[in-house]
Amino acid sequence: MLPSRFVPALRSALERADFTVDAVYALIGDEAHRALGRNQSVPALRATRGGGVLATLVRLFALQVPVTRDGADAALPGLVDALAEAGMVVASGGEVRALVDIRPYGDEDHDWWIVCDPTPGLDGRQAPMDPSYVLGISEASSSLAQLTIREPVGRALDIGTGCGVQALHLAQHAREVVATDVNPRALAMAHLTARLNELDVDVRDGSLFEPVAGERFDLIATNPPFVISPPGSQVLVYRDSGMPGDSVVRHLVENAETHLTDGGWCQILANWAHREGTAWEDELGQWLQDRPLDAWILQRELVDPPAYVEMWLADAGLATAPDYVQRYDAWLDWFESERIEAIGFGWLSLRRTTQTPVHRIEEWTGEIAQPVGPGIAAWGDRIDRLRGLGDDALLDVTFRQAIDLVQETRGAAGADDPESIVIRLQHGVRRTRQVDTVEAGLVGASDGDLTSGQILDALASLLGRDAGELRRTYAPVVRELVEEGFLV
Repeated sequence: MLPSRFVPALRSALERADFTVDAVYALIGDEAHRALGRNQSVPALRATRGGGVLATLVRLFALQVPVTRDGADAALPGLVDALAEAGMVVASGGEVRALVDIRPYGDEDHDWWIVCDPTPGLDGRQAPMDPSYVLGISEASSSLAQLTIREPVGRALDIGTGCGVQALHLAQHAREVVATDVNPRALAMAHLTARLNELDVDVRDGSLFEPVAGERFDLIATNPPFVISPPGSQVLVYRDSGMPGDSVVRHLVENAETHLTDGGWCQILANWAHREGTAWEDELGQWLQDRPLDAWILQRELVDPPAYVEMWLADAGLATAPDYVQRYDAWLDWFESERIEAIGFGWLSLRRTTQTPVHRIEEWTGEIAQPVGPGIAAWGDRIDRLRGLGDDALLDVTFRQAIDLVQETRGAAGADDPESIVIRLQHGVRRTRQVDTVEAGLVGASDGDLTSGQILDALASLLGRDAGELRRTYAPVVRELVEEGFLV
């Protein structure tokens, strides 16, 4: 990768060209942007025909087409030869062609650049990918970035950093960031990504927790190589661990506690196997057994074996390979031998605790309003308040309804009683819950003034019910409403 002495000049060139997400979007327009999302470059090529330094950078890196040497020199003054010597571009015959992608990336408050390998499969070009391929911004990396809790911490760890996306985010709220990977090409790109964005990231070579043996962190974020594939079929380092089944994820769960400070979080994007005769919740629960970890595990998607194999063979550029059918068949044979009948995809958020651990393992395929990280942190706060609190003590607490809570009623217009009442959250995991009249009254009256017990007593009087019976019946409901975030 590019020697350090050239990095400030490259950063300056990108800044002068306004090579940012917003500027590129404004240049190519909405239609071309959507087309690039489908791996089609023609609309963006048409939008950048007019020239200029920004258009040159877009064509060179994002669109993977050669640009003139004069155009490259104008956009990257004094850098083309250095980039060529570093193996990042090829310059010959009056043209310059990129071998890597320098991609604008950002959030609401930052403009960054990511150094990664070019997008595969652009305009239908299919070819097997190099095993050391370094993925750029992906749906998975964006999902993990939205999942991660963004509270100030001392030390943070990014396992399987790839091009360094998660490390960029972590560096905004952690005093120290360590990023690890087993792919030398990824390590070089992550290091350049950090330097290009003037961030101090400790990039280390090694697998999973090996580079940080004996160290603890306040936050661990990882998008590990979680693809569940037959042993010996490793295709791409960024997605295939070489470990059997879902054992790479299990390894992370079973070793997280030794690398977390008390109260520290480990957040994992992962796949896990659904095996015949075993509930997936029970299997993941075994990973957590006897460990000092609170856990909220959310399954977002369930994929059948054929769809899973097709997706990952296509991801590796093997959809048109001569041995495609043999690979497909062998993968399904292995799934059968392992009794794997489906593959779950989702999120694991684990927190080291000194108290009795709380585990919430559930499927949620409904709507998510990103970012979900604040909701994970709020769940941790809520279970801390609930832990060890008996029903009587719980009913002596005042609650208020969540600020994003809405209520929907269904029934004939003008009817005295609705057929159903549903409460719904608008942020994070957008939970819905059908409630009865008592629950609706409880939630509606929870404004921080009266305890939940006092509200239930008032409802008992209003409805002609026994107050003690109503308290016993609805204390567990109050607990559920709090844990799920309807009451805070």
